[in-house]
Amino acid sequence: MAEEPCQCSDCQRFYKQHDRLIREYPTFKQQQELNWASIQSFRTLCTKVTDELQRKLSERDSNEDNVLEETHITNTEITEALDELESVNAYLYSIEALIEKIFDTKVSNNIESKFKEIANELAPDPLNLDRLILNRLFHQTPDSPDKKNIN
Repeated sequence: MAEEPCQCSDCQRFYKQHDRLIREYPTFKQQQELNWASIQSFRTLCTKVTDELQRKLSERDSNEDNVLEETHITNTEITEALDELESVNAYLYSIEALIEKIFDTKVSNNIESKFKEIANELAPDPLNLDRLILNRLFHQTPDSPDKKNIN
């Protein structure tokens, strides 16, 4: 018997995002581009935050004798974050190298069509009339797990 997907709010958010990305980027080429852009944006953001935290830590070190500025981020917090972000950036560079290999792969238009077909099966449009009717029927079922027994 197949295991039921987790119903916690984090997993539900993930499933929604997962399906949206399949619907909006249903071809092999679009998925390649999406993943590349995602890694690049994550790497850019991590690098900029790392640079900013290093600058802030450096400024604090050079202004030790001056009156302590009121801050919400401690030096220890910055140092720990910098260590973690350096690791994340290293992982992102590794992922980038792997994704470059994915870009070496090309598929024909026939295969791209198969991707679109499968994408529609995996993540049908939630606003599709048939899907809305089906969802409404599920939510009216008394033994549905999301129904609470109200007496």
